[in-house]
Amino acid sequence: MAQRALIRRIEEIEAKLRQRPSKQQSSNDPRIQEATRDPYVWVTEYTETFNEHWQEEHRPGPYEHFPKYDYFKTIFGVFDEEEITWIEKSRDLMVSWACVAYLTVNAMRVAHRGVILQTQKDDKVIQLVDYAKCLYRRQPEWLRQSYPLEKPVDQQPARSLTFANGSYIVGIPGGADQIRSYHPWGYLNDESSFQPDAGECFNEAISAVAGKIIFNSSAAPGWYADARHDIVRTTEG
Repeated sequence: MAQRALIRRIEEIEAKLRQRPSKQQSSNDPRIQEATRDPYVWVTEYTETFNEHWQEEHRPGPYEHFPKYDYFKTIFGVFDEEEITWIEKSRDLMVSWACVAYLTVNAMRVAHRGVILQTQKDDKVIQLVDYAKCLYRRQPEWLRQSYPLEKPVDQQPARSLTFANGSYIVGIPGGADQIRSYHPWGYLNDESSFQPDAGECFNEAISAVAGKIIFNSSAAPGWYADARHDIVRTTEG
């Protein structure tokens, strides 16, 4: 009896596996592979950002693909090649969007890839996660179906986005102690110049992160500016 029950269980599992080819085929579909083979292709052709100033800037609408600027290719190429990337940005170049997009498409495509997004203020944390949610939501339906979420995007918490493949994106506020409970594949520290303990966050990220570490900020005096330019300051007395 036990043997027959085991055989039935094996048959049930095999039957369920045979029902999965449509989902498995979708990831091997040339159309899916083309859309997600490169972050630059994905952001310029298959998803859109949100611009809340679109009327003031006389844009055709609030949602648009990334513009096809060469510096986006350069940024994504550096992310691919380097484990740690430090960026000094100018405003209005969509660099934060690019950082979030790179980490999002990797979490979407590769199972069990965790991503942490960190910045100083809680409202900015939510904004970074909203970038990821917008990029996911603005894909074509056939692409969303190929990389489903754990639950619909509008039912997910404000500070996280979780995929059915076990990958996740979580936003955390500033503070080195915030990182210690995570061991993600990717980590973005945004506006690092304005985080008083950015240096400690960097040290924690080195220990905790298995894949990509990105520090991104507009210019301002402090640890990040010194570190970017190899300035070592000492205190006397």
